[in-house]
Amino acid sequence: MRSWRLKPVSSSIATTETGQGGVEGAALTLEAVERHFGGVAAVDRVSLAVAPGARHGIIGPNGAGKTTLFTLISGEMPVTAGRISLFNSDITSMSPARRVGLGLGRTYQITRTFAQLTVQENLTLAVFGLRSSKFSMLKPWTRYPEQVAIVNDLANEFELSHRRETLAADLSHGELRQLDVALALALRPRVLLLDEPGAGLSPRERVMMRRLLQQLPADLTMVIIEHDMELISQVVERMTVLHLGRVVAEGTTAAIQADEGVREIYLGGRGNRNAGGE
Repeated sequence: MRSWRLKPVSSSIATTETGQGGVEGAALTLEAVERHFGGVAAVDRVSLAVAPGARHGIIGPNGAGKTTLFTLISGEMPVTAGRISLFNSDITSMSPARRVGLGLGRTYQITRTFAQLTVQENLTLAVFGLRSSKFSMLKPWTRYPEQVAIVNDLANEFELSHRRETLAADLSHGELRQLDVALALALRPRVLLLDEPGAGLSPRERVMMRRLLQQLPADLTMVIIEHDMELISQVVERMTVLHLGRVVAEGTTAAIQADEGVREIYLGGRGNRNAGGE
C-alpha cells in the first residue's frame, strides 16, 4: 500500500437527494449547473452524479463546454445558476482552496509546474501544500520522513524516480504530463478532475499514460475530459456527452461508443476515433 493512497470508500450510489445538497452516496454532484457569458450559455443546466471510486468520462466536440464545466467544479469561475456538491457538501460558493481542502484535485490542458525547480522539489512543495508543516520554514524538509516517503512513492509510481534531480523545464512533454498528475495526487484528492491527460502525447506516451491512470487507487474518483477515444474508453466506465453546453447522452462506455447520435455529434461519423478539444 503506497503511503500517498487513500482509504477505501464504498462505490455504491443512491439516487435520493439529501438535505445538505447533492445525491446521497455520490462523490460529485452537479444539479442544473449553468454558466452564461452575456446571452450565451456555455454550460446549460448540466446535471451529473458520480459515485465514489467511479471513472467517468466527459466527451464532446470543440466548444461543447467541457473545460468550462471543470472550471466551475474547481471554483475558478462562479456558476450562473445551479449547485455543485462534493460528498454531499455544497461547495457551490466555496473558494478553490477550500475545495482542494475538501478533497478536490484538478489537472489542466496546459501543464502547470515550477519549471526551474526539480521534479523532487515540485513534488515536495505539493506534498507539503495541505500540511501545517509547510509553515516550518527553518526546518529542512528531510526532517519529515512521512512526507519524504510520499514524494518517493509518487516519483516511483509515475516512473520519474530517475528524473528527480531534473528541472521540470528539461522534462519531455510526456514526463511533464506524468508529473502533472503526480502533483495533483500529492494533495491526496478524493475526486480528481483530469483535463485531457493524453493531449500532445506520442502513441507510446499515451500507452504509458493509460496504464498509469488504470493503476491509480480504486477508491479515487476520476472525472476525465479526453479527446482520444481509444485512451478514454480503456480507462472510464461511464461517459457523459456534452454538445453546445448541454448533456445530450450519458451511459456506459460501450453504449456511448455504439450510439449513432453520439457518433454523428462527436465522432463525425463512422471510423473517426478522435475528435478535438474543449
